[in-house]
Amino acid sequence: MKIAISSMGTSKESQVDQRFGRCMYFAIYDTENKEFTTIANEAQSAAGGAGIQSAQTVSNSGVQIVLTGNVGPNAHQALSAANITVITGVNVKVSEAIEKYERGEYSPTEKPTVQPHFGMD
Repeated sequence: MKIAISSMGTSKESQVDQRFGRCMYFAIYDTENKEFTTIANEAQSAAGGAGIQSAQTVSNSGVQIVLTGNVGPNAHQALSAANITVITGVNVKVSEAIEKYERGEYSPTEKPTVQPHFGMD
């Protein structure tokens, strides 16, 4: 199973980004073969629709779970439509987020946690 973690950097020691749609990177972790990769979030500086574009990016990467700080309504709807489980409230390093997920310490988030356009500068 693949997990996408919104990340502020490209290593496992990077902090989880509190913004899903406008995060800097997505850390992709495969729980079966323990492979770790990162991809830049091209929607980070989009004028609009960042949440939907980010949801499409992780969906196209074969992700089943998203770990992030917060998720807006458009991203949450797009992720749910793609059958991707969303977990919010994650505020640790990427490596710790993976460990906590594997220990079963997180629960799915049933609704958006922020308003539209959260995280826009």
